[in-house]
Amino acid sequence: MINPWTKISEKKVYDNPWIRVEEHQVITPGQKSGIYGKVCFKNMAIGIVPLDKDLHTWLVGQYRYTLDEYSWEIPMGGGPMEEDALLSAKRELKEETGLIADKWTEIMKIHTSNSVTDEVGFVFIAEELQQGETEFDDTEDLKIWRLPFSEALDMVMKGQITDGISIAAILKTAIILKQG
Repeated sequence: MINPWTKISEKKVYDNPWIRVEEHQVITPGQKSGIYGKVCFKNMAIGIVPLDKDLHTWLVGQYRYTLDEYSWEIPMGGGPMEEDALLSAKRELKEETGLIADKWTEIMKIHTSNSVTDEVGFVFIAEELQQGETEFDDTEDLKIWRLPFSEALDMVMKGQITDGISIAAILKTAIILKQG
């Protein structure tokens, strides 16, 4: 498909270690002058659905500054763009839950809010788990909760899990489990 947008110019308006915000002057698909703001992520998003042999999973709870509310989510974080997504997933799972998995399955690539950001994410199922020690970042004050996967799915369906990557990952995992 041919891109119907024409970029006239772009400028950086904000930059920190995690994101860059750009302002683009454009010609829209309707051939009018316009402006587009773009949030460019410096890391890929990584999500993991850990599953043990009894079909329990782990959720991570934390207070999300941007939302000003507490959130239950699958273990997740960021991985450097130049790093293999699986290596990032292994590090994030260990860091947030202490878990180490011997079996990994990539189940999805996801764009989180593609109207304003270029963020790309990858989600994995982690199985054949062993418990180790957590290695939280200094920005993390996490609660770890092991629960039956069916309860995590119920939390999604009741609107108790609202994080987009977590919702997509749990629903996709439920479909995979149902297909056997």
